[in-house]
Amino acid sequence: MEIQGHFTFKKDGTGHFQFGLVQGDMVCRIETVDGREGIEFSWEGQDEMDSASGRGWAVLEEGELYGRIFMHLGDDSTFRARRA
Repeated sequence: MEIQGHFTFKKDGTGHFQFGLVQGDMVCRIETVDGREGIEFSWEGQDEMDSASGRGWAVLEEGELYGRIFMHLGDDSTFRARRA
């Protein structure tokens, strides 16, 4: 809503995301699950100006990033992203 949704992953194992009114800073690590390389992350940030945190994961398939993000003690959501 505020800006175009995005995930940004940095080489130092950190990153940032935003979608709708949820945004967060991430700590990431590369993991291999079922023979596929992906990324797992924990995050802290805000959901509609309230403090929020959680975890998530993502895999790259056919040029698109697919994953799921979880809010601690709250909702979860799948996502799909393409390189801008």
